[in-house]
Amino acid sequence: MDPKTRNRSKSSDYTSDYKAGQDNVQILGMDVHNPVFTTSAVFVIAFIALALIFPAQSKDILMGARTWSIETFDWLFMIGGNVFVLFCLAVIVLPVGKIRLGGEDAKAEFSTMSWFAMLFAAGMGIGLMFWSVAEPAAYYTDWWGTPLGVEPNTPEAAKAAMGATMFHWGLHPWAIYGVVALALAFFSFNKGLPLTIRSAFYPLLGERCWGPIGHVIDIIAALATIFGLATSLGLGASQAAGGLEFLFGIENNISTQIGIIFVVTAIAVFSVVRGLDGGVKLLSNINMIIAAVLMLFVIIFGSISGFFSHLFSTTVAYVEYVIPLSNWVGRDDTKFYEGWTVFYWAWWISWSPFVGMFIARVSKGRTVREFMTAVLLVPTVVSIFWMSAFGGQALDQIQAGIGELGKNGLTDVTAAMFQMLEQLPMVEITAFVAIILVLVFFITSSDSGSLVIDSITAGGKVETPVPQRIFWATMEGFIAAVLLFGGGSEALTALQAGAVTTGLPFVVILLLMCISTYKGLRSELR
Repeated sequence: MDPKTRNRSKSSDYTSDYKAGQDNVQILGMDVHNPVFTTSAVFVIAFIALALIFPAQSKDILMGARTWSIETFDWLFMIGGNVFVLFCLAVIVLPVGKIRLGGEDAKAEFSTMSWFAMLFAAGMGIGLMFWSVAEPAAYYTDWWGTPLGVEPNTPEAAKAAMGATMFHWGLHPWAIYGVVALALAFFSFNKGLPLTIRSAFYPLLGERCWGPIGHVIDIIAALATIFGLATSLGLGASQAAGGLEFLFGIENNISTQIGIIFVVTAIAVFSVVRGLDGGVKLLSNINMIIAAVLMLFVIIFGSISGFFSHLFSTTVAYVEYVIPLSNWVGRDDTKFYEGWTVFYWAWWISWSPFVGMFIARVSKGRTVREFMTAVLLVPTVVSIFWMSAFGGQALDQIQAGIGELGKNGLTDVTAAMFQMLEQLPMVEITAFVAIILVLVFFITSSDSGSLVIDSITAGGKVETPVPQRIFWATMEGFIAAVLLFGGGSEALTALQAGAVTTGLPFVVILLLMCISTYKGLRSELR
């Protein structure tokens, strides 16, 4: 730690002599934090074994737990989502926003564009590929409920579909990530604490955060991260396989999906060995270039005037619907807001340890105001452009009765993107580019996720042995492949339900994190 930073920390109320990795042990060339690493590994192995031996029963139990969490605590998830947005907006405008992460003399490690690319690719790049067409189509046609109970297949349904889609991909999810990212960046870079979830609770727990309570927090974070990443890897493989079937006629089956997982994992291992600069940053920059080219293609060959019309209407719809959709009292569309909104909030919260820690790791040298503006507002603006291009084009095709979407509506979520592209020129090229983009987004997610799990299970150390990075990168792909092979979609659904269920304890952790972070920021300001 920089001596100046250490001196400032020593004069603060929130400083500990605990050092990252001081309780670590050496296992097979890996530098691991024994309680967190071993317990997480045992849970992962036990889950895989039970899911393979009893796939249907595991799915029923975990789906039941997910349903109970969402239906019983829908109010908590909704309140939490709103609180996180207000907290992030508050730190932008309050005096604490001028605090620089890492101290007054800290310099940014990455260029602004590379920084944007990395936080966006890790946060939800793959989700935008998967849902940008399918989600507006689902809301418009009442595939699984309509926002606020609007009549499906009407002009009002089209507006509500785009407003609700942006609600799920705008300020709220990025605020969830922003809370975790700010807490970790501040307590690590400004207070010299280990880069791990428990450090954010030092103002509330004191030295107890290095004991059993802290172990539990980090174990939950590690499990949520690896289960969430493995689930996304499996779901992404199904979309990529759907694209290969659409383009080349390769059957979308378990063998194809496992083959895709193997390729993605192999590249992710290579990337994670190269580290942030040579791996994640390079792939994230490539991602953003390919995504921008694909979006421009859809805008130009879909309809330029139609895009700008959708851009305006989507922005207006988001502003109009954000408050009604944030409310949960007296809603008649229970199927929609529990099946979509609360599920999304639980999913984003379960992903927040991974995305938040990764964003924190690449954000040293930014002021709190600059950091939160970039994390909260820039991705929201980018999402409005992306959804207006892809979702708007999908709704145009449905309303005009064009193509598969227009004739039959949403029939296959994994193929929706390719069905939309089929109605535009050069579909063979654009579909291939979309497949590549899906795969690269998954590689960056797997890569950055491996670095995060590695840090958590190493007691907050940033630099860890290469075998340790390889272990976690391989484990994500192994979990997804084994579950697909042994239990098929039922085992993968069980894994997803397990990941979402971890969102319940974590929503409480994040609410406490807001209090703890603000206490720390106020102390630093003084």
